[in-house]
Amino acid sequence: MTGWLKRISYVDDDTDIRAVARLALEDVAGYDLQVCQSGSEALNVIPDFDPDVILLDHMMPGMDGVETYHALRRNPETSTTPIVFMTARARGQDADPYAELDIAGVIPKPFDPMSLAKDLEALWRRTLPVVEEA
Repeated sequence: MTGWLKRISYVDDDTDIRAVARLALEDVAGYDLQVCQSGSEALNVIPDFDPDVILLDHMMPGMDGVETYHALRRNPETSTTPIVFMTARARGQDADPYAELDIAGVIPKPFDPMSLAKDLEALWRRTLPVVEEA
């Protein structure tokens, strides 16, 4: 994982939020975006897409974001892909589940569409190996 962020997989069950995120990440920022509407769909398609980062909602029916996270981590093809949660459950006690997870960060909802790409890229960059100058 080096270079620039190019490919993002985004998983969210809310149609309106997916549309706003698509506009912000694909149309405005120009990323190659794969959008999934459920955790089970994500497990089926994300490995073939080979994203640089996975943006994952927490509260989804069926398989929630944390369950999806664990399933992605068990798959050798996605076990090291950086994951960022985007959720309304990002503050106070609601943030506790994320402390136990190896994630790149959390973007709180409601998110600012104008800064979403910048915020996501900043979290993704923190996962890159540090290169020391000689």
